[in-house]
Amino acid sequence: MEKRVLEDYTVGERLVTPARTITEGDIVNFAAFTGDWHPLHTDVPYAATTPFGERIAHGMLVLSVGSALAFRLGAWVMLPRSFIAFYGMDRVRFTKPVKIGDTLRLEAEVVSIENKDEQRGVLTWDGRILNQRDESCCLYVMKLLCGRGERTV
Repeated sequence: MEKRVLEDYTVGERLVTPARTITEGDIVNFAAFTGDWHPLHTDVPYAATTPFGERIAHGMLVLSVGSALAFRLGAWVMLPRSFIAFYGMDRVRFTKPVKIGDTLRLEAEVVSIENKDEQRGVLTWDGRILNQRDESCCLYVMKLLCGRGERTV
């Protein structure tokens, strides 16, 4: 359901996104875009000698793709129409490697709604990016600066 203002959310509200599989193309394109060509991500023989035994996705790729899965639910679900700015991210942890062929989904829960003034507030989501085995690969807390107003849902 479309959200318009901060008051449209409640603490404890949860969302689960559709899933997406990480491909070799994702890793190569991310390396090219960012300039991060670390051999752990891009060199098959090198990666085979690491504790992971194969190439793994960049942590920031996992965070970017995983957190953006929320948009598959619709543009105005995790973010309200009154969204002003990305306010910050706390306690980011990469807890499992993501390998080519792993399928990720996002589970998130509203953990805090803080009014800053009469016009704005901060919506805080606790995010977990999970793989196809329900293992947490990335954990984080995301804060969004949003407009306040009358509840619309």
